Amino acid sequence: MAVTGDETEAGSVAAGDLANSQLRNPTSNRLKAESGVGSLGSQKPLEDALQKRALRLMKNREAARECRRKKKEYVRCLENRVAVLEQQNKTLIDELRALKDIYQHKVE
Repeated sequence: MAVTGDETEAGSVAAGDLANSQLRNPTSNRLKAESGVGSLGSQKPLEDALQKRALRLMKNREAARECRRKKKEYVRCLENRVAVLEQQNKTLIDELRALKDIYQHKVE
């Protein structure tokens, strides 16, 4: 019996649908009956997907932690800079006040 192109495409579409449904619902009774192997056939792709997701989530957590650390360090540096500049400003204001007093005494 010859297989036509239409039958081949239909067969591959059905297989693709089966693979897609395995990822969405790996414990389906229909899939266990169709695969003939039970849940062992769909376990490997599911485990791989779960491992990839867990790895991605772990990397994301690490990146977020590093980002928060860098932000705290940046804010701390800005706060230190503000404190230094405030001190310089206070010193300059005191110096200006002293110079104004000296100038006023010379004018009188």
